[in-house]
Order: sequence, then C-alpha cells, then structure tokens
Amino acid sequence: MFNAELIEKAARFRGVDEDPTRNLSACPALVLNADYTPLSYYPLSLWPWQTAIKAVFLDRVDIVASYEREVHSPSFDMKIPSVIALRQYVKQSEFPAFTRFNLFLRDRFQCQYCGSHEQLTFDHVTPRRLGGRTTWENIITACAPCNMKKGGRTPKQAGMALHHPPIRPTSWQLQQAGKLFPPGYLHETWRDWLYWDVELEA
Repeated sequence: MFNAELIEKAARFRGVDEDPTRNLSACPALVLNADYTPLSYYPLSLWPWQTAIKAVFLDRVDIVASYEREVHSPSFDMKIPSVIALRQYVKQSEFPAFTRFNLFLRDRFQCQYCGSHEQLTFDHVTPRRLGGRTTWENIITACAPCNMKKGGRTPKQAGMALHHPPIRPTSWQLQQAGKLFPPGYLHETWRDWLYWDVELEA
C-alpha cells in the first residue's frame, strides 16, 4: 500500500532544531478535500509540515503546491507542501456539533442583542427557569452587559430584540460563515483555493 523505504526517509527528515535557518513551524499545509475545496474555513484546515509530509509518503494526499523551503534526509530532498488534497473524499456531516465555538461562529462572533464583539458569552432566549432548553434553537451569543440586563427574563419581557432568530445551522452554513473570518497569515499558494471557493450571491 505504501513504500516502507520512503516512510523511513520521511522519519529521518531534519527538524528545525537541526536546521535553525528554516522556520519550519511557519510552513503549515492547507488541506483540501478530494473535490479541491478546503475541509474547513474557521478554523482553516491546516496541517503541520510533518503531518503533511507523512501523508504524502502514505499516498493519502496529492501535493498541489509547495513552499520554496526544503527538508532533507541524508539521501532525499523535498520541498515542503503548502497545499495538499486528500485522495479520498471526506463527507461532511449535515449538522455540526453543538459547541460554544460553533455557536459563536453561527452568530458571527457578535452579541445578538446589541451587535457587540466584546465580552461574549451565551444566553438562553427562554430562561431555564421557564423551561428553556440548551439547544441550537434557544441559545444565542450575547455580550456580558446584555446578558445581565436581560437576566432571567425573555427578550420580550426585557424589551430587547434579537438580531436573528436562533436556528440549528447546517455544516454548509457554518462553512459560509467561516469564510468571513480569513486568517491574517494567508500564504500566497492558498489564496486561489480560498478565493474561488466562494458562492456568489444572486
């Protein structure tokens, strides 16, 4: 299934400690699915250079683009992959896990009452004391001041309006939301894959 000799060579690549002129930690690989779309956007699907090289030798990925930097073994030189594509398609689950991070991503990291991006926490729209459950449809992102202002009341009782009604998002919807938060360290070889994979609005 794979070449044992190549795997052994990959294991003998010099690390950054043995070659201080190379900042290898700054060379992650953008991971694309088999359809050449990123596996995720926020956080961006990145693998450390060691993981990317191992996947290459295991024939699990194809190299799409590379950095100019190289790693070396006693008998082998290789440019570090900057973009790799999985050979087998990974099907995304229809619905994402219900986590604090995904909740913030759904709500675009802003309070659903005032729009603030500071001191974010989460709030039960219908308070638990009134039977409110901890679900996608009843939890929203809220800043601490708005959360305290609302207290144990419903938004209507507190005279506070929601920007958007809470819904259970699909994985596709979270992917679209993630595109609004590109990392600040985009490598030039990643830009095309992230730029072209944007659905145009009608």
